[in-house]
Amino acid sequence: MNVPRLVIAAPSSGSGKTTVATGLMAAFAGRGLAVSPHKVGPDYIDPGYHTLATGRPGRNLDAYMCGPDPVAPLFAHGARGCDLAVVEGVMGLYDGAAGQGELASTAQVAKLLRAPVVLVVDASSQSRSVAALVHGFASWDPQVRIGGVILNKVASQRHEALLRDALDESGLPVLGVLRRAEQVAVPSRHLGLVPVAERRGDAVGAVEAMREQVVAGCDLDALMALARSAPALPGEAWDATEAIGACGGPVPPSSPAGGRGPVVAVASGAAFTFSYAEHTELLTAAGAEVVPFDPLRDEALPEGTRGLVIGGGFPEVYASELSANAALRRAVVELADSGAPVSAECAGLLYLARSLDGLPMCGVLDAEARMSKRLTLGYRQAVAVSDSVLAAPGTRVRGHEFHRTVLEPGAGAAPAWGMHQPERRVEGFVQGGVHASYLHTHWASEPGMARRFVERCGK
Repeated sequence: MNVPRLVIAAPSSGSGKTTVATGLMAAFAGRGLAVSPHKVGPDYIDPGYHTLATGRPGRNLDAYMCGPDPVAPLFAHGARGCDLAVVEGVMGLYDGAAGQGELASTAQVAKLLRAPVVLVVDASSQSRSVAALVHGFASWDPQVRIGGVILNKVASQRHEALLRDALDESGLPVLGVLRRAEQVAVPSRHLGLVPVAERRGDAVGAVEAMREQVVAGCDLDALMALARSAPALPGEAWDATEAIGACGGPVPPSSPAGGRGPVVAVASGAAFTFSYAEHTELLTAAGAEVVPFDPLRDEALPEGTRGLVIGGGFPEVYASELSANAALRRAVVELADSGAPVSAECAGLLYLARSLDGLPMCGVLDAEARMSKRLTLGYRQAVAVSDSVLAAPGTRVRGHEFHRTVLEPGAGAAPAWGMHQPERRVEGFVQGGVHASYLHTHWASEPGMARRFVERCGK
């Protein structure tokens, strides 16, 4: 596969990667190009802005959760048929999983994709020192090809001239200069940026402001030429049907009644925005009919629901509305009590609890949830402790935790996972057909979870 591609990186978080990456996506899409958006790491929120900018699903590339080998195939899958791919990095260019060297860093993903890197530098408090900074990043790992620099938060024409003079000696071209601009700021709160689904109109305006700033300040032709310098990627693109088939044996046929597979309801809307595009693709490839619903608005599960998937999001922000929808809460309880498969991650776990910050939730789980001042964040290694609709005991996965809530108790009589990093503990609940946990997983790394879930829905 030979799609032109760029990785947008920075020396550190807060340098302007999201502004530049999203603005570039929107700018090239505005030229009529099919742009494939990607994000390094487990972030769910930035891909929402990428989707708004390009009209295509934002996809994550996570070398920790999925392993390094699938990164290029997953990228090729998302970029199939596109004219350009833009990959937004995570943290600083060389920052990865704690204590794991380059694993899951933007630098590692750039090398796996054989993609040139554009370094976004916050130049607000420096002039000539920018050359030393850029030189250090460009020379640190010879296998990482930094093809140019975009200077962000530049104060004036004189400031720009000083920066350009300093960088002339570095040998790296300046591919863009962005002035300070308040209108492109995206509001944030306790877990980062506010998702697109919660501020649709304002988000459209923010993405348009990013596009205008990038068009005004960046050399799009030079950036496209750099993207086209990326060599062809070897190997085949990832395919959901092949991934499901590789789990063992043919995929069970759809239900004879009308040819439909089991209906799997997937929570969506403003309260449940965290999901990976590959999850829906894997469920579909396993024979399910995936139907989204919004727990904030819908008073019933989709007709014929045989399984339920509730991913991550911000139920704490919408606790009163979720609690007020008593009809849907009852429907969820009835489905869970029937033994139907239910997969709940993080926000889904809280929704299934008895209460969240004192407000009644579904009550499927005998646990209470509340907001906390402590942020729980990081990659995890885990092993399935109990037999469940997702995994057999002993199944090993890598996942990610990201929350500011506490659940008491944190595990049921049959825990979902045994954690091995950073500390040993059991976590989550396996109860009938329910699998509920704080752990976010990426099913592309373990497609058997999707297959097992759909097979249980069909029984």
